[in-house]
Amino acid sequence: MSNPVIQTHELTRYFGRKCALDQVSFNVPRGSVFALLGRNGSGKSTLIRILMGLLDPTRGSATVLGDDCRRLYTTTRGRIAYVSEGHPLIDWMRVRDLESFQRSFYPNWNARIFKTVLEQFSLDPELRAGQLSRGQAAGVSLALALAQNPELLVMDDPAMGLDPVAQRALLEAMILVTRNSGNTVVFSAQRLDDVERVADHVAILDSSVLRVSCRVETLLSLTKRLVLSFDDPPRALPKVPGLLEARRDEHAWALTLTNFDDRAREIVRSLGANSIHESDLSLQDAVIAYLGQRGERATLLQQARTSPQEVGAS
Repeated sequence: MSNPVIQTHELTRYFGRKCALDQVSFNVPRGSVFALLGRNGSGKSTLIRILMGLLDPTRGSATVLGDDCRRLYTTTRGRIAYVSEGHPLIDWMRVRDLESFQRSFYPNWNARIFKTVLEQFSLDPELRAGQLSRGQAAGVSLALALAQNPELLVMDDPAMGLDPVAQRALLEAMILVTRNSGNTVVFSAQRLDDVERVADHVAILDSSVLRVSCRVETLLSLTKRLVLSFDDPPRALPKVPGLLEARRDEHAWALTLTNFDDRAREIVRSLGANSIHESDLSLQDAVIAYLGQRGERATLLQQARTSPQEVGAS
């Protein structure tokens, strides 16, 4: 990969004895829209804070626009816009005053983009920041960031806590500015349907460990769901390479696999199913499969049908 915007190498961070990031290594290509995915507590915010120079790693390294993240030059910081979690603003300032204050630091300020994003969120520039709803505060934060014309835009879960209308406005504003811009966007998210619309690269963090870092289409092409149907109850499942999740019903196995290759296909066929139906997954289903418990799992209906005596017997 030539000249990535962000590079990390075995990036590790501990808080006391708790490991928040465990040897995380990945690259963010220039011009990409890169989504960091994972459950709460997976390390996404810690990673972003390290990249922004707000937190030092315990071990490992990271560079942002060529600078060590622990020593970002002022000129480099001027090429980065950062929207932090919660969208903090100066409560007593009006929206128009926030713009005036911010634009004084950025010679390439784009007032047209600022106004466009405000309109997308139906925002009155005369409102004080302390009067704004969470969705309106998110709109102002995004407008202030995008109007900087940043080479790199970093956002920590920008849609968190927003109502559906504000979420849609945020998404459309991101699409408006990132389309054909050549700039790079890195953002963490939990709403996976929105990610599929805007991101071209994803990284999946699971309990501090990086499970995936690749293009969205690569993830989807390598992750498959197979449903195996049987006349009789299916026998126990052998070890299948790349198995993420397995659900057994009375006459079927439902398998989710990654890197589904010829060896895995041969093992699956050896189970003697009457039919094997192979299908692609949505990004949401693929990510959930990576973040779920590995191996065989019972469905909720199966668990509900299990008697208390059967549960106690295990």
